[in-house]
Amino acid sequence: MRKQFGAKAKKSDIEKYSKSKYWNGKIFENLEVTKMNISIQTLPKLLYKQFCKKEAREPQKPLSIIPFDKELFIKSYQSMRSIWYGHSAILMRLDNKTILIDPMLGSNAAPIAPFAIQRFSKNTLDLIDEFPEIDLVLISHDHYDHLDYDSIQKLKRKTKQFYVALGVKRHLVSWGIPENTITEFDWWDEIPFDRIQITFTPTRHFSGRGLADRAKSLWGGWALKTTTENIWFSGDSGYGVHFKEIGTRLGPFDLAFMECGQYNENWHKIHMYPEESIQASIDANVKNMMPVHWAGFALAQHTWSEPVERFIQEATSKNLKYCLPQMGELFGSNHSATDAWWINQI
Repeated sequence: MRKQFGAKAKKSDIEKYSKSKYWNGKIFENLEVTKMNISIQTLPKLLYKQFCKKEAREPQKPLSIIPFDKELFIKSYQSMRSIWYGHSAILMRLDNKTILIDPMLGSNAAPIAPFAIQRFSKNTLDLIDEFPEIDLVLISHDHYDHLDYDSIQKLKRKTKQFYVALGVKRHLVSWGIPENTITEFDWWDEIPFDRIQITFTPTRHFSGRGLADRAKSLWGGWALKTTTENIWFSGDSGYGVHFKEIGTRLGPFDLAFMECGQYNENWHKIHMYPEESIQASIDANVKNMMPVHWAGFALAQHTWSEPVERFIQEATSKNLKYCLPQMGELFGSNHSATDAWWINQI
């Protein structure tokens, strides 16, 4: 079996998962009934569109990334600093710790498929060599566009600890990550990382890296709270009641990285339309929001820049604060730049 698949759940893994109240005896379940409108009859046409109809779904030229400045990044800051690398990959400096969220920096989001889904930017895997030592990697779920074998192989030489969704540990161990460096989280689990309180928040999604392991690991988002700031990474999610609960329990948030992109009417329950991303931010009591899960890969049939354009339109109509940093740009939780940097790359 190819290493990219990761590892199957063993009997001992299932025994551990069964202790979660979100495990139904066979798989993990969402808080709300969640189904996708895809059938055997519609699948061939959908796959054809996905792999063969790419007009306007990809930029005309590779998206540029501002070069990494290690000295600037590791400087001592009084507040959070982050760099976004497209899709959901975020390098963060918080409370003098270096944190990497969903570090899929590989070139292909479909490594087991017959046709590649290539990244919009070039040589992103090499960025890991430039990064400083990583204190903590956070992994929201095990889909290929969030958990990448090639990225983990580079990261295992320079990462101290991994905090991951329940069930993801088995993949990392099979790839050579020491077990004692991995901590698994169920929904609402809260564990301190030095002086940062980290909570795994629910999402409305699913998991799996093959046909036989669907929903055999959990999926979610990450809240990171210090004495002075509260940051939230929404994770992949359809719109649902959990957003208000997250806001009630853990908000308000100074900045939230909001899933916005790769949506389709056939899987609307597991990925939000941009207007719903804005509503989810309102529900969760977010002060400043940033769209992620776009500008990385063509995983849906919308044009590649549509998610951010619809996000802007909805946020503006509601007079809400949002930010649009360029890929590779260092920014803080109060970032306010809203320039459409991608326009000249369409």
